[in-house]
Amino acid sequence: MQSLPEYIALGMGIAFHAKNIPDKNAVISEYGARTFQELNANSNRYANFLLAKDLRPGDSVAIICKNRPEFLEALFGPLRVGMRITPINWHLTPEEICYIVENCEAKVVVCDAIFSDFFKEIKKNLPEVILMAADGENSLALPFMETIQKYDDSDISDPIAGRSMLYTSGTTGRPKGVFRKENPPPSQTEQLTLDTAAFNPEEDFSICPGPAYHAAPLGLNINPSLMSGVGVYLMDKWDAEKMLSLISEYECTHTHMVATMFHRILRLPEETRSKYDISSMRWILHGAAPCPVEVKQAMIDWMGPIVYEYYAATEGGGCFIQPEEWLKKPGSVGKANEGTEVKILDEDFKEVEHGKEGTIYFSAPSKGRFEYYKAEEKTSGAYWGDYFTMGDIGYCDSDGYHFLTGRSADTIISGGTNIYPQEIDNVLLMHDQVAEVCCIGVPNEEWGEAIKAVINLEEGADEEEVLRELLALAEESLSGFKKPKSYEFWEEDLPRLPTGKIQRNLVKKRFW
Repeated sequence: MQSLPEYIALGMGIAFHAKNIPDKNAVISEYGARTFQELNANSNRYANFLLAKDLRPGDSVAIICKNRPEFLEALFGPLRVGMRITPINWHLTPEEICYIVENCEAKVVVCDAIFSDFFKEIKKNLPEVILMAADGENSLALPFMETIQKYDDSDISDPIAGRSMLYTSGTTGRPKGVFRKENPPPSQTEQLTLDTAAFNPEEDFSICPGPAYHAAPLGLNINPSLMSGVGVYLMDKWDAEKMLSLISEYECTHTHMVATMFHRILRLPEETRSKYDISSMRWILHGAAPCPVEVKQAMIDWMGPIVYEYYAATEGGGCFIQPEEWLKKPGSVGKANEGTEVKILDEDFKEVEHGKEGTIYFSAPSKGRFEYYKAEEKTSGAYWGDYFTMGDIGYCDSDGYHFLTGRSADTIISGGTNIYPQEIDNVLLMHDQVAEVCCIGVPNEEWGEAIKAVINLEEGADEEEVLRELLALAEESLSGFKKPKSYEFWEEDLPRLPTGKIQRNLVKKRFW
């Protein structure tokens, strides 16, 4: 029998555990559960279905599913027969969904039956695509489970490692497919995830509160757990108290979260938080969006030094910081991972001195470099020689620790000065009656742009009183040019991606 590393390299880590711990729960969700044996068998069935439909290594398939077992079966099957898999954000519009399906050249799409509009849009524009309904029935699609039951469930005799092609959410324009012609070397971020998680298959159980279609929950929460023989609970819709309840019920030990989740859990009343025994938790990884220092410090004060952080993206790159380091360097996302070089460059592509802000560039691997699928101009715009950027702004201190201050696509330019709104968001979030905040630039005849703070308040908050206190907080904590010139309170929720990132471009669109 092949070793575990060999199985993982071939996209068949589940197959290894199906032989050794067949009856252990691999996944639990509100849509059903699977043991390792069941998950593996269904993955094999789907792989054989695809081969029977004349799909070959290199061909593309897609998934538009909620956090359910079928998502994983539709993922692992293609990955063991050399195919390219694209999970898609089901919060997008039917037109956006159809664009990605067409752009990635998917030949088969597995989709939740409830998304009837997606089936209609794809069938109308891409009639050659085979549609499969993950649950229930849809007249335009084959029933996933019923269909694959007809195919062989034994392990693929000659597996070929496939690869994923995820689409970045982006801040402007169409989503971009992150494509690699060959798989890159193992990710140091993933290795540090495994090293610090130190999974114990006999005792551990993970919980995934984020969407499986996103790179971070999938690559740094679900996959490491399953490949280590540790089961995972897939939350379909995140809720702060519900997560605490599930951690207590299943004695969860590991998870991946984002800053917004920290913020909302910490805002729960103390009597609510204290109802649940979450002492089983020993590892929390977070990233994907900057986290205010005060919020992360409060999490560590409550949960203990078990909060790890990474800075990376679908495109690659990587910094990592352990809790003990962070406590010495609050706000840092860590040093560059081994084998990765980070440069902070100004607008003329010259390196800036320590402590000065600039655009963050990562060294690209010599093998398996990314490109934006069928988008040469966007690809060339991301690279500077052998380095690439995700558009983030930050600085490096004299000890080699990196700090994020914002994204260039979010930059407010007021009076010729670049202002990064994340820093202002973090200050205003310190007010205990501010639930969410998004600072943007709005048109201003004199300055070009002026800073506006758009805010969701906690229930029952008094707008006038909060405004007075926010003005005082900004006066105390922000430089004059960074203070919002206007405040607006919204009753409707600020638009967010399921990963927790505020869609600043959608807020800004209201005012331009």
